[in-house]
Amino acid sequence: MIKAVIFDLDGVLIDSEPLHCMADNQLLKEFGTEAPAKYFDRFTGWTDDAMWEAIKTDYHLTKSISEIKELQVPIKLKLLKDGDYKAISGVVELLERIKERHIPIAIASSSPKRFIEAVVDKIGVRQYFEIMVSGEDVVRSKPEPDIFLKAAGLLNVNPSGCLVVEDSKSGTLAAKKAGMTCIGYQNVNSGNQDLSMADFVVSDINEIDLRKVM
Repeated sequence: MIKAVIFDLDGVLIDSEPLHCMADNQLLKEFGTEAPAKYFDRFTGWTDDAMWEAIKTDYHLTKSISEIKELQVPIKLKLLKDGDYKAISGVVELLERIKERHIPIAIASSSPKRFIEAVVDKIGVRQYFEIMVSGEDVVRSKPEPDIFLKAAGLLNVNPSGCLVVEDSKSGTLAAKKAGMTCIGYQNVNSGNQDLSMADFVVSDINEIDLRKVM
């Protein structure tokens, strides 16, 4: 029996993975280098700390992670503000159906808290979520289960009673490590993600049938 639903943010509620790639590459250009677009696919679902640690090694960057993040977040917030971003098709309707069942809803996203807050306001869905957990709230990034376990704890729901909606391999693995049921959303803009660990896989949010998964 599903007692709570936990959503990833990027690539699930909003089609923002291209925004992240654009912002990250813009920052790399400021550092005097550039990465191919597909380079960022493997970082889908990672925290900024974990991603930039890898990029620092690959591109021999000298700035600290904290310095990079201070430069990165404002770029992303400006792109979000200036862009015509809306909730992914079917998201609002799905949130409404869950709310009608009086099931608590959370966000568990590797993105910084400032970005999560800006997104839910931009696409007008803040009112649906009881809690929002960011990658800044846990020590270990996806694919470790920490962020989902944190969300379940804050909702006071056993992990086995949680349903997760994810679009990334790392997020799907994290949900399954947490002992949760997982729907994998195959978002074409999230890169070629292996969602084979998910209990259900959909290519459209509108395909999610709550009667089947609950």
